[in-house]
Amino acid sequence: MNNSLRVLSKPIRMVLRWQFLVTVALTLLAGVLAGAHGALSAALGGAVSISAGWASGMFAATGRGQSAGGVLVTALKAEGIKLGMIAFLLGLVLVVYAEVVVPAFLGSFMATALIFSMAFFVREHNQPRP
Repeated sequence: MNNSLRVLSKPIRMVLRWQFLVTVALTLLAGVLAGAHGALSAALGGAVSISAGWASGMFAATGRGQSAGGVLVTALKAEGIKLGMIAFLLGLVLVVYAEVVVPAFLGSFMATALIFSMAFFVREHNQPRP
C-alpha cells in the first residue's frame, strides 16, 4: 500500500492523511458518546470517504491525459469513480450493518468528504509565496 500512495500527488496524500486523522478522532468521540456501535459507525463513515478518495486518486494518477481534453476526461472519470464508490459503500453499510448509528456514520462521512475538497489548497511543491 505504501507504494500505491507514492503514485498519488502530494495534495491527495496529504488529504488522505487528514481524512484518516479526522476519522480516528471522530471514532473516539463517537465511542465515548454512543458506545461501540457509534465508534464503528464513525469509522465506517470515514472509511467510505477515504476509500473512494483513494480509488479516485489512483485512477487520476494512472490516467494518460496528453491534451487538455484528455486531462479533463480523466478527471471526470475519476470523479465518477469516487461518486459511484460513495453511493455503493454508503448503501452497503446501511443495508448490512443493522446497528449503525446514523448520525455518527453520516457525520464522519460528511466531515471526511469535505476534507477531500481541501486538496485544492495543498501546494504540490514548496514554492516561496509572492
